[in-house]
Amino acid sequence: MQLARPMGVVALLCCLSGCMQSLPFAKPGGGNDSDVNRRASSFAQPDAENPSAVISTLMQRQSMLPDGGVYDTIAIAAITASSRAAEAELISAKLRAEAKAKNWLPTLGPSVSLTDLGDLVAGILIEQVLFDNGRRKAERAFAAADVEVAAVNLSIDMNNRVETALGLYLAGLRGEEKAQVGTRALSRMYEFERIVMGRVEGGVSDRSDLNVVRSKINGMRSAIATAKDATATANAELQALTGQSFAEKPQNLTLVAPAEDSQYLTVLKAEAEATRSVEQAKMERAGLLPQVSAAGNVTSDGSGAGLTLDLAQPFGLGTPAALQAIEASKEIAKRQVGEVQEDARRDYSRQIQRLVSFKRQEAEAAALAQTSRETYRLFQAQFKAGQRSVIDVVSIYEEVVRREQAHIDAKYEVVLTQLALAREMGVLADGDRI
Repeated sequence: MQLARPMGVVALLCCLSGCMQSLPFAKPGGGNDSDVNRRASSFAQPDAENPSAVISTLMQRQSMLPDGGVYDTIAIAAITASSRAAEAELISAKLRAEAKAKNWLPTLGPSVSLTDLGDLVAGILIEQVLFDNGRRKAERAFAAADVEVAAVNLSIDMNNRVETALGLYLAGLRGEEKAQVGTRALSRMYEFERIVMGRVEGGVSDRSDLNVVRSKINGMRSAIATAKDATATANAELQALTGQSFAEKPQNLTLVAPAEDSQYLTVLKAEAEATRSVEQAKMERAGLLPQVSAAGNVTSDGSGAGLTLDLAQPFGLGTPAALQAIEASKEIAKRQVGEVQEDARRDYSRQIQRLVSFKRQEAEAAALAQTSRETYRLFQAQFKAGQRSVIDVVSIYEEVVRREQAHIDAKYEVVLTQLALAREMGVLADGDRI
């Protein structure tokens, strides 16, 4: 019978508690790192009654990279080889949110008091918050928004990683292609050197002509070595990043432009951060207002229960201003989202214009290279007819090589701009692979 009263107090406090508002990622049985790591995606919400809209959006995002192609293969390798520090932060945020999901339950703690007779009485203090001006609800919402921010950070991190890997792969291809063009040009320049040497030995040409040709040959050798170094460096860095090497060439170098309606990841992050800031403001406001709790104390001498009214922070002359500042912080969060949205629109317009510009430059470079090749063939014919000097032919051929190299640069800048735009929109990595 002595246990009846303590058990009655516990039962009373549990009945006074409200219904739990479950978070979209809180698991009834708890969770651990291994459970999360076994999931197909870090964004999976298998037990969510009310899934997070932000996390669902991230989960449903599809990569714009062609399935099964070398770009897709590199993207998967980059994601798989990632140390995924951002994923660890997401796991930590989920566990914090799961802990906050239980903040509506009564709390237990030791109770030690000194009686009038000088005796120490130990017991258990059970406390249940009945009314707290929405503080604990805001804590749960804050934890939920914190998970969403961590999820967006993970998506940003993985898309940046994929862009880095693909950029290194393209740098290797660009260097290889430029080296091939230079090698072909160098073999032709050796032929010019042989012709000029014969003309110098025959007294037809001055030795300065031979020096000019050899100077151009040395310049081409240096350009070829630079291109090969760039390829070797990019390939070595890509292998260090992914643990693999990729000899396959893409069937189509350029990519399709991302859909215009795709939302920038920076905007998603700003919205999640704004939600988190608003909930934090609610917590701070509730901390300045009184809360009502029911408390019960169970000791060896008996038990008792009662209601308490307390303040997390005492009232002061500055309390009204503090409340107004907290309300103003909500408006700041909303305006910050507007600024990020504006920056995203500007960045999208800038990237689209850069893409148009590089495509125009690619077309112009291809046309100029073709024109230079036709002029070179004409000069070559005139040289054979004795109407042009060998230096004239060498100079026009050098122009052909320069314009071919410019065409290569413009061609790869188109792809790199497409990748930068896709990274900002978060469509370089499938959401269900992250």
